[in-house]
Amino acid sequence: MGDFPFRSRADLADRFATGLSAMLAGHDGLGVHVLVLANALQDPALWHGLRPLLADRQRALGAALAADLRQGRRPRAPLDDLLVFLQLMAIGFEYLAPVEQRELAGEGPDAPVWELQFNPVRALRPARMSEARVEGVMGPFDPAGFHFNKPFLDKEVFWRGQLAGKPARLLYNKFPFAPLHGLLVPEPERCLPQCLTPELHGWAWEVAAAGARNIPGFTLAYNSYGAYASVNHLHFQSFVRETPLPAQTAVDYPLARQRFTAVEEAWFALDELHQAGGAYNLLYGADGLLLLPRVRQGVVALEPWSAGFAWSEVSGVFPLAGREDYQGLTHADVYAALGRLTT
Repeated sequence: MGDFPFRSRADLADRFATGLSAMLAGHDGLGVHVLVLANALQDPALWHGLRPLLADRQRALGAALAADLRQGRRPRAPLDDLLVFLQLMAIGFEYLAPVEQRELAGEGPDAPVWELQFNPVRALRPARMSEARVEGVMGPFDPAGFHFNKPFLDKEVFWRGQLAGKPARLLYNKFPFAPLHGLLVPEPERCLPQCLTPELHGWAWEVAAAGARNIPGFTLAYNSYGAYASVNHLHFQSFVRETPLPAQTAVDYPLARQRFTAVEEAWFALDELHQAGGAYNLLYGADGLLLLPRVRQGVVALEPWSAGFAWSEVSGVFPLAGREDYQGLTHADVYAALGRLTT
């Protein structure tokens, strides 16, 4: 496995936090500030340690941006980062606080227990292709669009090296909603679109199994094309949980689930979905694969409280931007919304 980045949870958490601090110390751009701030808000301990530096950095970046705009100078930042930073300034740093979480239980022992997050910064992320209604199982890779080979993303790489026989990069998730949340990109220079092949399915299976042996709760998630993947450059999302996701344990669940313990059998099911033009979300973990087929994005109107249903939402964890939604959403609301995604 080479310099395997998933050796233990303690090692991963330490490298994760150290990398954020080093990034903030070594780079002063808007994008780095947004990334470090959003990740710190996921962890109260990180937030406590980095908050003073982040407050000073936001004031300095705001002052520099204001000076540029007053002089008619074009801000030296990607448009996505600029728009997010301006929204952070509108919110006000003093109003930012760590992500809040609560559980939403249903009636009866078989009902899933939903997990809600009050995570307003997550809602600031650019939608990219997740808002588009797409057809088929893939679209061509667009070198002019957003992808993980963009030079300005190089500083956001947490780890790079050989992983299960392939070159790979692990980037910080700029708008995280899961513990130790990363973006794992295999063979990034091949510029592969977001469409699984038998080879890459097997690779993800091997990486997830090895990661879970070292770190209990380590999981790779995947959004297919048409299932709220926001970037059309082949990638998985890595995270670590101390408890299973609701979709992994609940008996009464509104979406169909298929579980696989053999990599070849799982591929046959994925290939059938590809042949039929179906969309799906995946969870690769210690016990194999959980497949959640669903209707593709754009077919069902979004709930007013949702920005989309990707792997986290179909698995029962809901980042919410509005406090009223966070406090007022009912178990039945969530159950019905997921039920409408049934194929």
